[in-house]
Amino acid sequence: MLEIKDIHKSFGHHEILKGVDISIAKGDVVVILGPSGSGKTTLLRCINFLECADKGHASISGIEVDLHHAKKGEIHNIRQKVAFVFQSYNLFNNKTVLENVTEGLIVGRKMPKSDAVEIAKRALSKVGLSDKYDAYPSALSGGQQQRVGIARAVALSPDIILFDEPTSALDPELVGEVLTVMKNIANEGTTMLVVTHEMSFARDVANRVIFMDGGVVVEEGTPHDIFVTPKEERTKQFLKRVLPEDYTYNI
Repeated sequence: MLEIKDIHKSFGHHEILKGVDISIAKGDVVVILGPSGSGKTTLLRCINFLECADKGHASISGIEVDLHHAKKGEIHNIRQKVAFVFQSYNLFNNKTVLENVTEGLIVGRKMPKSDAVEIAKRALSKVGLSDKYDAYPSALSGGQQQRVGIARAVALSPDIILFDEPTSALDPELVGEVLTVMKNIANEGTTMLVVTHEMSFARDVANRVIFMDGGVVVEEGTPHDIFVTPKEERTKQFLKRVLPEDYTYNI
């Protein structure tokens, strides 16, 4: 499904990614954990060409591409396979909820409007927003706006959805509604690569967890491997800092 080899990325003299390798199979839900500045978001942005990697190769659903020298057509082909959910929603404020979801289908996929509307309505139903077709983003809560963003990604029927800290901009009381939607989508077999600080999601939904620090993959494994029997001292230090003292892993 997705294989990333030896991604490097620097901003000026600051090396953010130092040779990252990741493999994701169809149906996997993979969570990337790590401290701020570890390169998690930059990695996602390089996969979807929101940033240009300095070096690296990717294979997505059989499409091979050099991440530094990719041509415009190759980037377009990759983006047809990959959807992105941003932490800051990135909705069009002058468009309704329905229009926000149909935009990519009509403009990006050249789909007839009637077909796009039908698909968008199904996607919005999946995220619990069937009653918000005509609402504008300004009239929605942060959680609702993020659910529109997820519906927009789902409507594209991508091979994989990349989530960049999808709950980090939300008030704590709104986090649960977004995580529930993500769990439901994962249960449908959607392939997902998720950067998040939500340990419960990593524990309960992911089938693999990757811990990054300093621009490299420090450790990866099943949720049990990472949360119960981590091998690397840096992983242990991170978990000790971010998990509550009474945390227990339910096997």
